[in-house]
Amino acid sequence: MTAITPQILLKAYAAGIFPMAESADDDALYWIDPDDRGVLPLDAIHIPRRLRRTIRAGKFEIRIDTQFDEVIEACARGEAARESTWINPRIRALYSQLFSLGFCHTVEAWHGGHLAGGLYGVRLGGAFFGESMFTRERDASKVALVHLAARLIHGGFELLDTQFVTEHLAQFGTTEVSRERYHAQLERALNIQADFHSFVDDGDGETVLQLVSQTS
Repeated sequence: MTAITPQILLKAYAAGIFPMAESADDDALYWIDPDDRGVLPLDAIHIPRRLRRTIRAGKFEIRIDTQFDEVIEACARGEAARESTWINPRIRALYSQLFSLGFCHTVEAWHGGHLAGGLYGVRLGGAFFGESMFTRERDASKVALVHLAARLIHGGFELLDTQFVTEHLAQFGTTEVSRERYHAQLERALNIQADFHSFVDDGDGETVLQLVSQTS
């Protein structure tokens, strides 16, 4: 079994590939380089009207990087979203190391003092690679995704890679791009010095919506 280190994983992302397992019970990892890649254009995000109302209402408190272990555990269990996932123990260990090194981040939606949903992904230059999301309450992961987009826009990011297009992501405007086009976008994004932490979330949903809407 070939050892994959955090450094190798970061080089893989920079080369446009990422690891996956067949299932959470399979310890083997496979490098994925899809013919078509899911990308959510940061300058053309669609937010459904009902979701806009939820964001404006401020139902969820958004926190960054406070509960990585709980987020990836929930993603691995596929809570309220799917019956099985590809996040096996090796994936969890690797991304935990990336989190400790500052390259992996969580966006968490909290409600009533409990983690209601969220996502995690990897940051390199001006690119953010979304890995997985989960939800325990309606709209929690969607709100987390919109907050992520606002943070990336504010910080000067150019690429939000979703890997694949799902029905959940398509409603926000996620599209498939060819491998050639994706690699060109990735190369540009990696040469940008973006700032993931520059956005200060004061809980004002209107500010988040304005950030996202002004680019679309």
